[in-house]
Amino acid sequence: MTPEQELRYRHTEFETRRHFLKQCTTGLGMMALGTLFGSCGSDKPTDEQVKATLADGKTHFRPRAKSVIFIHLCGSPSQLELYDYKPELEKLDGKPCPPSFLEGKKFAFIRGVPDMLASVGKFNQHGQSGAWLSDYWQHLPQVADEISFMRAMYTDQFNHAPAQLLMHTGSARLGRPSLGSWATYGLGSENANLPGFMVLTSGGNTPDAGKSIWGSGFLPSVFQGVQCRSEGDPVLFLSDPKGVDRSLRQKAINALSEVNRQQYEEFRDPETLARIAQYEMAFKMQISVPEVMDISKEPAYIHDLYGAQVGKASFANNCLLARKLVEQGVRFVQLYDWGWDTHGDSKGNSLEHGLRDKVGQIDRPITALLMDLKQRGLLDETLIVWGTEFGRTPMRENRQGQKMPFKGRDHHTDAFTCWMAGGGVRRGFSMGESDEFGYFGLKDRTHIHDLQATILHLLGYDHEQFTYEFQGRNFRLTDVAGKVVKNVIA
Repeated sequence: MTPEQELRYRHTEFETRRHFLKQCTTGLGMMALGTLFGSCGSDKPTDEQVKATLADGKTHFRPRAKSVIFIHLCGSPSQLELYDYKPELEKLDGKPCPPSFLEGKKFAFIRGVPDMLASVGKFNQHGQSGAWLSDYWQHLPQVADEISFMRAMYTDQFNHAPAQLLMHTGSARLGRPSLGSWATYGLGSENANLPGFMVLTSGGNTPDAGKSIWGSGFLPSVFQGVQCRSEGDPVLFLSDPKGVDRSLRQKAINALSEVNRQQYEEFRDPETLARIAQYEMAFKMQISVPEVMDISKEPAYIHDLYGAQVGKASFANNCLLARKLVEQGVRFVQLYDWGWDTHGDSKGNSLEHGLRDKVGQIDRPITALLMDLKQRGLLDETLIVWGTEFGRTPMRENRQGQKMPFKGRDHHTDAFTCWMAGGGVRRGFSMGESDEFGYFGLKDRTHIHDLQATILHLLGYDHEQFTYEFQGRNFRLTDVAGKVVKNVIA
C-alpha cells in the first residue's frame, strides 16, 4: 500500500459506520452512560489551558523551594547501619527474635524464628545538632547540620516495585502521575528550552517499578520525566540522523506540528497538543541539553569535590548534573541509584561488604551536592530529598529458615529513615523515634503520603487542593491521606 493509498484508507475509516461500531467496543450504551456522569472526565484541558499550565507557575501560597532534587536508592539501604543508633540491639545480637516481633507480621523472605542482628556500623554524633551517623559515612558528617532527618518513616508496601510506586506516585498500582509530573504540571519550567522534569539513573539497572515511576499517568504526557544519560548522547535519538542538517530537521518538525494541529482541530484530543509540545521541546533540546549535560567544562576542583569523571556513567556525575540542571531552571530532577538490596545472600548484597561499597559511591557526591549548592546560593531554594522505598528489619534474614552466608536484613515497613535539606527545611534537625530495637515507630511517625504532602507544601501547593479531574473524580498525589510535616519546615 502506497502512502497515498494509506492516507485515503485512514480517512475513509473515520467516515464509515462499520469502522465506528467496530472501534466502539464498550457499546453505545456506555457512551450514553458516560454523558450522565460528565463524560467521565472528558473535560480535558484546552489548547490554551495546557499552554498556560506549562508557563504560569501559579501556586496556592508562596513557595519555599523553586526546584527539587530527589535521590532515591532502589533496594532500600538499612537505616540501622546508617542513621538509626540502637545500642540496646547490641545486647540481643545473635539471640532468637522475640515472638512479639513475628506475630501477625508478613515478611518478604524471613521464615520461622530469625536471630536478632546488631548494627554492623559504629555510630558517633556529628555537628552542632549532634546527629547520629555511622562510620559508613566518611563525608556526610560535614553537612550534618544542613539536614532534617525523619527517623520514623513507614509505608504500606514491603515489595520493591509497589513500594517504589507508592513513594513516587502515591499509589502502589500503575497509572498514577509521578511526583515530578505533579510538580511540573503545577509549576512548569523556568527554562523554555529544557523539560521541567528530568531523570538520571545509575547502578546498572532501572528501578524495580520501571519507568512508570517517572511517568505522567493520566496527566498530559508532556509532564512525564525525560530520562538522560551521563555518557554518550544525553538523550537517545537527540542527534540529527546522518545526512539531515538542522534546517531540514526544523522543516520536518514544522510539518509534523501542522499535521498534529489539523488532527487536534478535528478530534480535540488534548494529548495531540502534548505531542506537538514534545516535538518542539525535542528540537530545542538538541542545542540546550548537550550544553547543560556537558560536565567537561566544569573546573577541576568541582570534579574533585564530587568525584566525577568525564565520560563515565556514575552517581557522582549525576549529582553534578543535577546541580547544573537546577541551575538552568529545571524544576524537578530525579536521581535513581540501583543496587541497595542487602539480603546477605551474597557478598555484594551484604551489610558488611556490599552496603559499605555502595555508601562509598554516594557519600562524597551527596555531600558535594549540598556544599556546592550552598556556595552558589542555591541551597535555600533547592529542596534535596534522600529516600528509599522501605526499611530493614532488626533481625538477620533467614531465607526459607536458612541463615544467609553474609549478614543481611529483610524488607521492613514500620520504621526507616528519610531526610531533606535545603529549600524551606529546618537545618540540623531530627524528628521521629523508633523503639529501642528500631522495629516500630513510637514518636512522630511519618507516612509516605505525609512526605509527599510536605514536598508539595514547600513548592507552594496545598496537597488537598492540588488536583486533576480524571474519570469523573478529582485525583491528587496523596490520594485521600497525608498531612504536612510542619516540624521539618523552617
